[in-house]
Order: sequence, then structure tokens, then C-alpha cells
Amino acid sequence: MSRRLNSVAVFTCLCASAGALSAQEPQLGSVTFPTSGRAVAQERFVEGVLWLHSFEYESAAGAFREAQQIEPDFAMAYWGEAMTYNHSLWQQRDREAAAAALERLAPTPDARRARARTEREKMFLGAVEALWAEGPKAERDTAYYYAMQELTAAYPDDPEAQAFYALSILGLSQGVRVFSSYMRAGAIAEGIHRTHPEHPGAAHYAIHSFDDPIHAPLGLHAARAYSKIAPDAAHAQHMTTHIFVALGMWDDVVSQNIVAAGLTGWWPGHYTAWLEYGYAQQGRSDTAQAHLERAWRNLGDSPSTGRRAYLSSMRAHYLVNTRRWADPVIEWEIDLSGASTVAKAKEAFALGYAAFERGDRAVATDHLATLSELTGSDDVGWYGGNESVPLILETELAAMTLLADGAADEALALMHEATALEDAMPMEYGPPDVAKPSHELLGEMLLELGRPAEAQAEFERALALAPNRALSLAGLSRAAMAAGDEKTAARAQAALREVWHAADAGVPAFVEAAQ
Repeated sequence: MSRRLNSVAVFTCLCASAGALSAQEPQLGSVTFPTSGRAVAQERFVEGVLWLHSFEYESAAGAFREAQQIEPDFAMAYWGEAMTYNHSLWQQRDREAAAAALERLAPTPDARRARARTEREKMFLGAVEALWAEGPKAERDTAYYYAMQELTAAYPDDPEAQAFYALSILGLSQGVRVFSSYMRAGAIAEGIHRTHPEHPGAAHYAIHSFDDPIHAPLGLHAARAYSKIAPDAAHAQHMTTHIFVALGMWDDVVSQNIVAAGLTGWWPGHYTAWLEYGYAQQGRSDTAQAHLERAWRNLGDSPSTGRRAYLSSMRAHYLVNTRRWADPVIEWEIDLSGASTVAKAKEAFALGYAAFERGDRAVATDHLATLSELTGSDDVGWYGGNESVPLILETELAAMTLLADGAADEALALMHEATALEDAMPMEYGPPDVAKPSHELLGEMLLELGRPAEAQAEFERALALAPNRALSLAGLSRAAMAAGDEKTAARAQAALREVWHAADAGVPAFVEAAQ
């Protein structure tokens, strides 16, 4: 069954036959997912699938439960709800909730399989049973992958089987980018996107497959399409910016995350954090400050750990990228109890970096000690964390201290250790956990020491990892000019002027580039 869900706006109209109220439903894209369910239950089921493909899990679960209420023995509605509790790319899963959903259909896997009315539905049920059987997450993800592989072999022309198979491949990586797996998933998703251009999962999973600086051009078409396919899914509006960040397209990063945050709320979260980073890259420091202060006001009386961690991350990127070392936001007390080591390390580094730059060595030293305590912990968090981040940040701050004390050789040696650690990490996407990219910082140090050719190489490496990052462009411009490479300097200056076409007039590096 193919269905297009239309606008999110709710309106009332007088129906010609019954005078009943009707409402348009959200625009989420279109899928073809025939089942044995009755037509009314199938409507809600398809809505759930559309929400599911855009990772709007609560809305998806609600739609699947509506389908269950309409048709209590509709096996695929319980499959759908169980799927909403597996957030494979976020490293989250709730086995207890999934088991409860499946047990409402029937008490055992065999009994549930018997409720499925077609062989295809039995295979979908079998796959979700493999996902939620007892065992470690990596083991269950692998079992689910093999079950989906069998399903796609049996039904090679089924776009839904193919879409969920692509997602299962991405889930095998356990949060670590494995290019071979990502390219496989991307190829499948792109194939679905060509034949089913309104399929939200096809565009979504293609973006996830290609959202690194090397492969991002392959995902640009999907990114442009996804926001139009599912305009009422906030995650779809944000997800496009995975590609835009990887390509340094800051105007698009900002505009799309404004839409996403507007659909959800302006509290500290994923969308507002990416928006904060985009404003900073645009050189719009005053706007970034106002946005950060609004997030602070919207934190709430009893904020979740996630909201507190996002606010801290927003402040860290604001300080590092605007270089407002004495900004009043430094005085905010943000409780990071329960947050990951990576979140705490970013906080300690940003506050220590700001203290160091404004000449407060005592405070900087205290934060360096905090980083030292955090280094080595494996509590990196569930979303994009890497165990090397605290050590990299500690090494950077220690190197800055050594350089200020005149120990240039020791400082540079530490920074080369930091760059080696960062180069060994999977490529980051979005606002980096290494809040001050190590190649950028090393380039600034080398420039300060009068070694512009070496500095230029570091800035070029930084830009390969984070295209159009403003401070790296500014550094490359200065280093290339000092090294006598006027062509590269002019190219960097032109790129920076383009990135900062709406920048605040007083941003120092912008004034320099304009001159």
C-alpha cells in the first residue's frame, strides 16, 4: 500500500456526507508496505513506519499502538512498536519496552510468529525477535542483520525490506564509522531513493552513510531531497545538516536547524547545539550569544542530563569559536552529574582554554587537572563519543601551557601526539567533540613560533577534516601569506569572506580577511 501523509496543520471541515471533523496529517513521505492488516489499521501502521524512518520514535510508537487498538491481532503493528525501541545509530536500546510490546501480541516468539498471516510478515517478526533476544547489543545487532539479509534475499524487490536492511548494516558499526559498511548501506539506500524518490528512509539512510567530509558530496542530493520529502519531521529537517556540516555549508546548517528547533522547541538539544555551531562558523557571534542565552533560559527547572550536557557543549563551542574569553556565560553553573566523560572533558577544556587566553593561569591549571582526572575513563556517552577525546583535550591544554612557559619543543611534541590521536579517530560529524581541532591549534602554535609553512600544512589538514571551518580558514590565510604562498592565501581569504558574508563587523579575523 502506498500512502502520502499530508500537512501537519490541523483544520476542520464540514464533511458532505456525515458532517464529521477531519484533519490533515503530517507530511512524512511515502512508502509501499503492504500487510494483511485491515485498511483502517493499515493507515495507522503506515504512518508509524513513516515516523520510524525519520527516527521520530515516540510518534511512531503512538501510531503503531493506534493500529493495535484498531486491530488487536495485527502482528505487524507490534513489530513496528518493538522497532521504535531500537535506536541503533544512537547506541540506545530498551529491551524491556520492546519485550512488553511483543508480549502484548502473544507470550512467546512461536506464538507471535503464528499470528503473522503471510510468510513475509513472519520473516519481519523473526527479524525483530532476533533483535530483541537476550544477549549483548553487538550480538543482537548482528543477528538482526543476518535476519534482514535473509528477508531481502527472499523479497529482493521489497523497498521496505531493503531500507531496514540498509539500516541494519549501519547498526553493525556500534557507533564507529566503518567505511566499507557505510558504503554498502549507502548504495542500498541510494538505489531505493532512485526508484522511490518519496521514501524518507532511503534519503535518511543515504545521509547517514555519507556524512563525512570525504563522502558527503555523494549525500548532497539526498540531503536536498529529505527536507522536502518529510517537512513535518523535525529530525528530517535537521538530518540534512549532517551533509551540510561535512561540506562546510553553514547557511544551510543554520536555516535547517532553525526549522528543526522550531518544530520541537528551543531548549538545549541536538538541533539547537548544531545551530549554535553554525552561527559561530558564520561569524555571527552576537546571534550565537543570544541563541545560547535563550537555550539557558529554556533549560527548565529539572532538566535532563542530556539537556544539561547539550547546554555545556553549546557554551564550549561558543567560547572556542567566538574567542570571547571573558564572556559572562563562563559564570553559568551547569550541573554535569550523570553526563559522559566526553561532555565533562569538553566543559573543562573550554573553560580552561578561555581562562588561559584571558591570562588566568590558576583557573586554567584547575581545569587541566580536571581533564587529567577524566582521561582514561570509558564512559564516553551514547552519541558520538570517543574515548580518545578527553586525552586529546588534556594534551592540547597542557601544550598551550608549555608553549606559554617557553618550552616550545615540548609543546609541539605534545601537539603532534594530539594530532596523531585525532587522526586515528573515526571522522567526526557535526560539532566536534574535540572542541578545538588539534591540527588547527597546532597550526596556530606554529604560526606563533614563526614557522608558517608548517602551520599552513596543519591548517590544510584541519580543513580536510572540517571543510570551511572559519578559524582554520583564517589561520590558513595568515600562514600562507607569511609563507609567501599568495595563491593559497587568496583562496582562503575568498572562502572566509564567503563563509562570513553576514558576519558581525567587529570579528577580528573577518576584518583581517576583508583587508
